[in-house]
Amino acid sequence: MASPVQSFDPAIPASDAPCPFCAIAATYSPFPPSSPPPADSPSLSPTRLSPSAFVVLSTPTALAFLDILPLSRGHLLLCPRAHRSKLTDVTAAEAAELGAHLRVLSRALVRATGVADWNVVQNNGAAAAQVVDHVHYHLIPRPEIRASGRFRESFTMFGRGVREELDDEDAVELAARLREELARVLDEESGKGRL
Repeated sequence: MASPVQSFDPAIPASDAPCPFCAIAATYSPFPPSSPPPADSPSLSPTRLSPSAFVVLSTPTALAFLDILPLSRGHLLLCPRAHRSKLTDVTAAEAAELGAHLRVLSRALVRATGVADWNVVQNNGAAAAQVVDHVHYHLIPRPEIRASGRFRESFTMFGRGVREELDDEDAVELAARLREELARVLDEESGKGRL
């Protein structure tokens, strides 16, 4: 049996649920996306906290972090903090916030990775390739591989294809860069009324 996950918030009881996203949500406290903590903050340290995660966004309602088995560098997951199995279980308020975060995370992802093309994928249920039973969106940068002479390779969708474990050193730097770019995007858009 999984050991209980103690929440950052003492008002939230420890959870015995094996959901890895709930464990991340319980461990990493919310912070304002427009002014994230510094990269060396203990509240973001994947080496000091368990479970280990490379968090990019953490609000009271939503969480975004790097996928541990990315399809490409910068592969992000965005999910509600509360456990919801499928998109139809998400509240209207959660859906609105997730949608707003998808747009600004996409802009930050393009800037941080330098990759102008990306997929947003969301699967509902095992038959639809949902592996973790907690609704989440994949934001997957799609670098142009043919330009580098790799004509026979192609990306595949929905988790098929070559996936390697996330490189922890690169992930620390990339997550920090994504948080910085997200803060810039939010700052730019706050003056344009786009938020």
